[in-house]
Amino acid sequence: MTADEFREIALGFAEAEERSHMNHPDFRVGGKIFATLSPDLTKGMAKLTPADQQEFLRTDPASFEPASGAWGTGGATMITLAEADEADVRAALAAAWRNVAPTHLTSPD
Repeated sequence: MTADEFREIALGFAEAEERSHMNHPDFRVGGKIFATLSPDLTKGMAKLTPADQQEFLRTDPASFEPASGAWGTGGATMITLAEADEADVRAALAAAWRNVAPTHLTSPD
């Protein structure tokens, strides 16, 4: 997976937008970050719950790892793009988007 493919998936969610955070791309919904790309564009980050993070670490430990420090403990999960499967990244970004999206976007009609 490339950074452009990660970006395309992230921007495919309702009301997702790209901005910049500390000199690297981030992806937001409702003004809240749900994913980022590293400055060198080799890794992505999905803002998961700790339970979701554990599932991705279990199923694909070559691609997913906790972010360092408290961010990782809280669920922030790094994704090595070169190793990552598109379906797994799509699922991780969908979970991250749901975690921060406003209720009007996530609740059924």
